Amino acid sequence: MRGLTRAIAAGLMLGALLSQARAQAIFTCIDAKGRRLTADRPIPECTDREQKELNASGTLKRKIGPTLTAEERAAEEEKARRAAEERNRQLEEKKRERALLTRYPNKATHDAERMKALASVDEAIVAARKSIGELVAQRRRQDVELEFYQRDPAKIPAVLRRQIEETEQHIAAQQRFIDNQDSEKKRVNARFDEELVKLRQLWAQRTLPGVAAAPASTAKPHP
Repeated sequence: MRGLTRAIAAGLMLGALLSQARAQAIFTCIDAKGRRLTADRPIPECTDREQKELNASGTLKRKIGPTLTAEERAAEEEKARRAAEERNRQLEEKKRERALLTRYPNKATHDAERMKALASVDEAIVAARKSIGELVAQRRRQDVELEFYQRDPAKIPAVLRRQIEETEQHIAAQQRFIDNQDSEKKRVNARFDEELVKLRQLWAQRTLPGVAAAPASTAKPHP
């Protein structure tokens, strides 16, 4: 019985303390009509503007921002999302810059990589031209066979007709490949030109006082 009495007394004391703590909170704001309002709880008339919560001594405890509408909350969330995306974009850009500097610590390594990429394309073009030469020679041999049927083209064997058609298709395909490789060389040069513009900026920044230069040994060759 005594234990129950003590528990009730403790509960009443705790409730009194909580009530006292709540009573010590002071909220104040200036409403839309210019009136200064004060209350012991957040003020409904000032939900659209900033309120101040004061300690019992009158010092500022915290500021309470205005309650946002659904549209305002959506706008704030969109603003925060865009800001996060921009931060991520900048981080990714910094990563790419570091990787670029590591791969190309100087212009010589960048030039060498460009020449290597262009040489690979040139090799493909040379191989395609060689293939065209072989196909053209094959086509000439087919023309020699056609001479036997000049007087009566209707007697040209179906197999020979098909071989001629296939040879011409292969020649056209190889020529298209060469044209595509010529375009590829332009794309390679454009990519390296774009990288070079960025690299010149990064190399210049690296030479500024307090910015350490990347060692040439960190450059990784293109696989």
